[in-house]
Amino acid sequence: MTRRGSLRLRLLALFAAYGMATLGVAGAALWLAARGGTDAVVQGVMVAGFGLAGLATGLWYLFDQHLARPIEMLAGSLRTGRPPDLSKTAHLADLGPAAQDAAAARLRTAEALDQALQTHAAEQVREKATLESILAEFGAGAVMTDGQGRVIFYNASAAGLLPGLALDRPLDRHLSGAALQAARARLDAGAPATDLSWMTGQGTRMSARLRRIEQGLLLTMRQPLPDSPAPRATLEALRRHAATLVPLLEALEGPVPPSLAKVLRAEGRGLAATTRRLSQILADDAPSGLAGLDELTAGLAHAGLLPPLVFRAEAGPLNALLVFLDRQLRAEGLEPRVSVRPDVLEGMQLVLEWQGAPVPVDQLEAWLGKAPDPGQPDLTGAEVLAAHGTAIWPEVDGRMARLVLPLARAEAAAEGRGVTYDFALAGRELSSSRLADLTCVVFDTETTGLTDSDRIVQIAGLRLVRGRLTGERFETLVDPGRSVPPASTAIHGITDRMLRGAPDLAAALAAFRHFCEGSVLIAHNAPFDMGFLRRAETETGIRFDNRVLDTVLLSAMVWGQSADHTLDDLASRLGIQIPPENRHRAMGDAIATAEAFLRLIPALEAKGIERFEDAVAEARRHRRLIGDANLPH
Repeated sequence: MTRRGSLRLRLLALFAAYGMATLGVAGAALWLAARGGTDAVVQGVMVAGFGLAGLATGLWYLFDQHLARPIEMLAGSLRTGRPPDLSKTAHLADLGPAAQDAAAARLRTAEALDQALQTHAAEQVREKATLESILAEFGAGAVMTDGQGRVIFYNASAAGLLPGLALDRPLDRHLSGAALQAARARLDAGAPATDLSWMTGQGTRMSARLRRIEQGLLLTMRQPLPDSPAPRATLEALRRHAATLVPLLEALEGPVPPSLAKVLRAEGRGLAATTRRLSQILADDAPSGLAGLDELTAGLAHAGLLPPLVFRAEAGPLNALLVFLDRQLRAEGLEPRVSVRPDVLEGMQLVLEWQGAPVPVDQLEAWLGKAPDPGQPDLTGAEVLAAHGTAIWPEVDGRMARLVLPLARAEAAAEGRGVTYDFALAGRELSSSRLADLTCVVFDTETTGLTDSDRIVQIAGLRLVRGRLTGERFETLVDPGRSVPPASTAIHGITDRMLRGAPDLAAALAAFRHFCEGSVLIAHNAPFDMGFLRRAETETGIRFDNRVLDTVLLSAMVWGQSADHTLDDLASRLGIQIPPENRHRAMGDAIATAEAFLRLIPALEAKGIERFEDAVAEARRHRRLIGDANLPH
């Protein structure tokens, strides 16, 4: 709706009022001068001077409040495509509603274009999701690099095998430089692919296959197999246990003393464990697959919430065996439930437990002599166990009975299955400082308070590469070494109880430093968060010398210093919803800041602020608003 009185009429009225006021001041000055005398002339000149200066100041104030500031707001709204707040453009007549209509039309056009693209690309999206699922479940760890050796793709297996793997980081930081260089030389000599091996910092031997893909490389790795001790050492352990048990058994006469019974039980457990270990070593068909606990226990009643564990096992045969045993127990009127517990060999034990009588050994052996899977009638339960180098036995503990099945855990559990990639990184200039090309970590901290003596209690960060979220996250609570004041807990919800067992400041910052290495750090009110990181250097020795961007300053570059630049105000202007339960949580605020930064990039580019250097130079014009976190402290 058009407001009464055009902008031209409003300006005419303003200057007419200014002209009338000027005539009034001049008339007053002449009247004083007409009274005669030098003093009257001086008084007239002073009245004219101060009066005109006051009128000019008032005119400037009206222009600043009702024209300059609202126009800055309108410009920011138009560049970001967000409708302006009309209550702040009341004196711009029809300009405010026109800008709102233009922004709304832009939003409608953008939404329509997005909908059209989504509809047109629906099939490609489905194919992409299918491909990602296939690659995510690919047993081998896969990493792809561009021509500069920087990571542009990796899957979950690779992330588990190479901790700290991230997009846009050089691959050779995770491998032996000599091994990778020698393998590249073999490829350069004409080999289509080549093998390489190296030792990790944890002492694990890794092997992989390297292949050239266009200008980059594809590295495929297998899960490292656990080191198998020589059977001779295991046999010697068996001999020692037997040598201990034989004289003890020969000395048995009458009731067994408690101390002797304790020794017998210990040696018996050692004999059973060593025998099982020997079976694992000598098994011809040791499993090479990985199976999640949820796969192995499908179809069974659970004793409680099962942890997300991964085992070296074939899911099909073992699950069929467990379901078969469960069915046999229920036929006996029992109600078994499955659970897990730690094993003496640093693995885990799957336990079928019930209340009632235990299963006799001869009955269990009879069950294991049958084929648990109708689809494989030639494979007995005993053969399934032998193929996995394990065994199953009955136990009784008071009124509870159970069947116990030990399994070896996989060292690299597949948490957060999926793939992470950005193939467009290969076409980006390595030294590009364009805001849309930067590799960034958007982060936030929560603290015990706002003073320099307070401590960090939480850090969260998100990685951005080439203007998009990669899905790579960092989040940890931090033990501050002191109690959290109730006033601070009321804001971020972090209590002393939540911080028990959390890493200390040195461990948390070391992990965060590794996550954000080589990246531009972005925060809202960056001097506050960077101040905590930099003050911790004397205590931890961990230095954060990353380049920094502050979304408070970026907001001021778009909407002017007179606008409000809190995270809530910025999110509101950009149409970003922050769930109340996520506000003042490190990850929630980091997500909102990241979304704000991505939406500010086009508006900044429209103002000619395209590169990091441009943003830093422009930030100097807003020093009165907030300090520059890039300056030395």
